[in-house]
Amino acid sequence: MSLSTGDLVTRKSYKNDIVFRIININNNTVLLHGEDVRLEADASLDDLEKLEDRELKKRRQKIKEKEDYSFRLFRQDYQLMKEKREYESSGGYQQPMNYFQIPARVLHLDGDRLYLKKCIDLYQRIGLQVHGVHLNETEMPTEIKGLVEKIQPDIIVITGHDAFSRNKGNKKDIRAYRHSKYFAETVREARKVVPNLDQLVIFAGACQSHFESLVRAGANFASSPSRINIHALDPVYIAAKIAYTPFMEKVGVYDALRNTLTGEKGLGGVETRGLLRTGMPYIDHDE
Repeated sequence: MSLSTGDLVTRKSYKNDIVFRIININNNTVLLHGEDVRLEADASLDDLEKLEDRELKKRRQKIKEKEDYSFRLFRQDYQLMKEKREYESSGGYQQPMNYFQIPARVLHLDGDRLYLKKCIDLYQRIGLQVHGVHLNETEMPTEIKGLVEKIQPDIIVITGHDAFSRNKGNKKDIRAYRHSKYFAETVREARKVVPNLDQLVIFAGACQSHFESLVRAGANFASSPSRINIHALDPVYIAAKIAYTPFMEKVGVYDALRNTLTGEKGLGGVETRGLLRTGMPYIDHDE
């Protein structure tokens, strides 16, 4: 069987559980990135099985159903928040009130170009302003300060690929993780610019990331408490929950995770204030 960069494969030794993209082939060693989860892995060529079109279609349909369900939950949540804002803006009166909103700005750093595109598409569906930057995880710590000063975001998402390796240490040892130390350094550098957790909300991490180090570094939300894989779109739903919650309200950790595809085993954090500001009146001078 001939394999090349970009092919979609599964690992026989893991019972073909996850679909990966081949990123690089070096002799018999293959670098893999998860197609739907933010996991990076190495494998030998003889452990890989190329996906048949029919099997790929079946798996993609299952993932799409999960993603659509998560999006519907978010839309329901958003609608309830919107109705509550309208009620409070009008002081409980029934007549329609014209109000305006100051939306949160999101800076999304991603180590995977294809995942970044998927996330930007979802941000746009949800209605959030996003500045997306594709960077290798190792470059993020040196680039973040300039990006924060230039873009002045309200929310930063720092993500890409990660993995825990038992061969390198135990789960408490950050050196046993591919990219967790870079994510943590990036968070620390961002916090040097904006130390307050409510003025700048940060999500950091990917699959199996060292959750405790990321929170200690200053992330509001991070992955992965149980060192499991997280879905590519999970960080977007957390950012959206914070962005659409009024700044006078706090977002509990459970509320932030409720619409994600992974849940509390893969994601966690600390309670955080919302970022949405509503004002009135809104007057359209073109009418």
